[in-house]
Amino acid sequence: MPQARIGVIGGTGLYNIEELSDIEEINIDTPFGKPSDSIITGKLEGIGIAFLPRHGKGHRISPTEIPVRANIYALKSLGVEHIIAVCSAGSFKQEIKPGDLLIPDQLIDRTRNRISTFFGNGITVHIAFAEPFCPVLSQTLYQAAKEVGAAVHLKGTYVAMEGPAFSTRAESRLYRSWGADIIGMTALPEAKLAREAEICYAIIGCVTDYDSWRETSETVTIDTIMAVQRRNIDATKKIIKLAVSRIPEQRSCECATALKTAIVTAPGLIPAEQKKKLNLLISKYIAG
Repeated sequence: MPQARIGVIGGTGLYNIEELSDIEEINIDTPFGKPSDSIITGKLEGIGIAFLPRHGKGHRISPTEIPVRANIYALKSLGVEHIIAVCSAGSFKQEIKPGDLLIPDQLIDRTRNRISTFFGNGITVHIAFAEPFCPVLSQTLYQAAKEVGAAVHLKGTYVAMEGPAFSTRAESRLYRSWGADIIGMTALPEAKLAREAEICYAIIGCVTDYDSWRETSETVTIDTIMAVQRRNIDATKKIIKLAVSRIPEQRSCECATALKTAIVTAPGLIPAEQKKKLNLLISKYIAG
């Protein structure tokens, strides 16, 4: 299979990258099932890219149903070391306006029905997750966003909600009282699984609305979101094109060695079946 150093996970509105060259469409089976869709590999600015639409072509997959483990595992199997994830988001701050972008640095997990680890069944792993997004990749995306003229904010807290319904007004005001900045449905468990796979992960949060905390706000609808998101996606594609050639080839961040001290189970006690299943992730530290 072709190798790609950078993965792009497309959220609502981002279903392809038109400027890819040397395109191949790859169907991958993983120990965790099939990914959301076939993965498109190619070159962008001479860099190997793997593109995966998070919700599948035609937006078929609801947030809770996204096969996130398969998605991250499949990208890892292609050699991906960095993931640029694009998602739509609601804003809790007046100054973070619809049409703006935000590169978050923190997460609050309000999901309930999602498997958020590759491990278990005889192997226990506790990754460090105090800083859930790669700071190097996040800074690269922020600088690229500024250069393309996007209205972009660096740092902020992303609330990951279960969905698929949008927030009640009471929920929206609660998250705002916590000091959160944006809310979306897809950053988790993506960020946790990317860290377990030792992949750098950062988000371009495309703000589409003010969620429902403002009395004067219109009710959030998918029509409203899509109208703003179309403009956001145009800017996002420019950011990705500029950023990919600036992502360092050598990684010095902690993402690259996240499992080094995280595997708690004694190697001799890990079931052989689990060693085989997770070989792609743990072979650097645990012999097969």
